[in-house]
Amino acid sequence: MIPINISLNYYKRADIQEEIIANSRNKEVAAKFNDSFGKRPDVLRHQSDILELAKQGATSFHASEELWKNPLQIDTSLRKHELDSLRIGWDLVLDIDCGFFDYSKIAADLVIKALKFHKIRSISCKFSGNRGFHIGVPFEAFPSKIRDGETKNLFPAAPRQIALYIKEMIKKPLGDKIMESEENNFNAIIEKTGKKASEIVYYSNKNRALNAEPFLNIDTLLISPRHLYRMPYSLHEKSGLASAPLNPEKVLLFRKEFAIPKNVRISRHMFLDRENAENNEARQLLMEAMDFAIKRETNSPKERKEFATPENALPEELFPPCIKLILNGLDDGRKRALFILVNYFTSIGWDYDMIEKRLKEWNAKNKEPLREVYLVGQLRYHKQMQKKILPPNCSNEMYMLGIGVCKPDNFCPKIRNPAQYTTKKSWLMNRGEGKAANKTIAKSYLKM
Repeated sequence: MIPINISLNYYKRADIQEEIIANSRNKEVAAKFNDSFGKRPDVLRHQSDILELAKQGATSFHASEELWKNPLQIDTSLRKHELDSLRIGWDLVLDIDCGFFDYSKIAADLVIKALKFHKIRSISCKFSGNRGFHIGVPFEAFPSKIRDGETKNLFPAAPRQIALYIKEMIKKPLGDKIMESEENNFNAIIEKTGKKASEIVYYSNKNRALNAEPFLNIDTLLISPRHLYRMPYSLHEKSGLASAPLNPEKVLLFRKEFAIPKNVRISRHMFLDRENAENNEARQLLMEAMDFAIKRETNSPKERKEFATPENALPEELFPPCIKLILNGLDDGRKRALFILVNYFTSIGWDYDMIEKRLKEWNAKNKEPLREVYLVGQLRYHKQMQKKILPPNCSNEMYMLGIGVCKPDNFCPKIRNPAQYTTKKSWLMNRGEGKAANKTIAKSYLKM
């Protein structure tokens, strides 16, 4: 609980009001009154709005990751396509919380380094107000389109995939860094995290190592439609501290004392600074995360166990509805469709000569064909990789659903993946033919 005299004195500050207003543009905003949120949707238009809400008992302010044409038009009854038409973008906001402040600092520093590795410059960071940090990349850093789809419509799938990809990148170095900070004292780590030794200890080359994944929380479950995050300079009800922006280069030097309300100073490092973002600088990150998500979902132990590439090419009459629709030609989503088709064909036993011929036939049916050099180049790249992966699963929002070809038939509920549809149908047909052949043999035997 934050006493009203503390919150009022803090939110009276014109510089704090100015920063909160600057971060609320095109965003749905909700005020929190200690334990409960005020009305939604709401917006902040004037600095005086902040003080008025504080007088009513508001203790913190929260904003949407999504950017809207008019946030006040948002309604729970709106369908996905209606929300997509209202949404103008989304910011990447990664919530880093390891349950222990010093570990969260290490994790936040590694996330920032991972983003830099992908050549992103417009990285911002702020203290969450309690035990962690928020790392932000503004929407302006992302391409307007990716694989023929509008990036603005890839929420919440794209930021979730980025979060999972980054988590995979940093989990081993995080374990190493924490071990280094604790001077290899596993007992200290167990005591701080509350985890069992069996949960966080593993052996690498006969040496004990730390598995940081059980307490590395990069918020993915809460990256969801209309998800809100604590706004910069907003107070935190549990700690009484401010969610203060800081220099991303110096996250390891941050101390909670900087976030005590009376100590808070406006940082020259703005959270989600749009003016310094360069369009397309986050393209590589988004592409890598999307590819990682597909490999992750189609190469899980369960998926691999259930799927084996057939020895012979399976015929077109066994194709699922989505693949047939794609092969009829598309108005949009051609690059994503190409990615689907190449992985689908290789997964059902087609060789590359067959695939190239069929892809060229398909491409001629598209409203605007892909350049042949691009099509052939993608196929050759896939061949050089020498690793077959399944096409994206049917539930993947960026692919089958995203390009509008998910039109299930009665067999679709039995499968998770387009390639699985074809191989399972083939197996059922072969089993049926086998039974029919056995019946014929039995009848012949009885006549003897």
